[in-house]
Amino acid sequence: MQQNVPAKLVLASTSRYRRELLARLRIPFEVAAPNVDETPINNETPHALALRLADSKARAVQAQWPDALIVGSDQVAVVDDEILNKPGNFDTARKQLRQMRGKPVSFHTALSVLNTRTGQAQTALVPVTVHMRNYTDEQIERYLHAEQPYDCAGSAKIEGLGITLVARLEGDDPTALIGLPLITLSNMLRNEGLELP
Repeated sequence: MQQNVPAKLVLASTSRYRRELLARLRIPFEVAAPNVDETPINNETPHALALRLADSKARAVQAQWPDALIVGSDQVAVVDDEILNKPGNFDTARKQLRQMRGKPVSFHTALSVLNTRTGQAQTALVPVTVHMRNYTDEQIERYLHAEQPYDCAGSAKIEGLGITLVARLEGDDPTALIGLPLITLSNMLRNEGLELP
């Protein structure tokens, strides 16, 4: 870390996808598991939920890291005004992919960078809309057997074979779709005094 920048960079997430994305910036970082209840509040919009959870995750581990930049992130996927959680199994993933077929799916990816030295946080929401192809049930089944994306909201790994289910994307940062918007994060880290690359 540069002079006058907090001593550590911490990712408040147990997601291997976010860990792999943050590693692309080639900055040493620690990983901390935030203990946060992810239940939506009544009438909470998907983007408000994502922002609240990203900030809550960063703040959940701040006591362990008094001199750090803590990165919190969360993603909420929505189709037909319904939030899509991580499917967890084949049957739920198949149901999600059928529901998404031929439709736009909104991914609300929120980011929070908390400077525990100052107590100040930067937050942002980076939306991406994924327009799904009108794929067949047979293609769904083949995809799920090939990739088993049961830990991904929306059941499609865009960074993998799931890209074949997509017609097009709308958004400013493709890494937001995977779970950690690196363009926005890079700007936030520069705001904190880090020199990138």
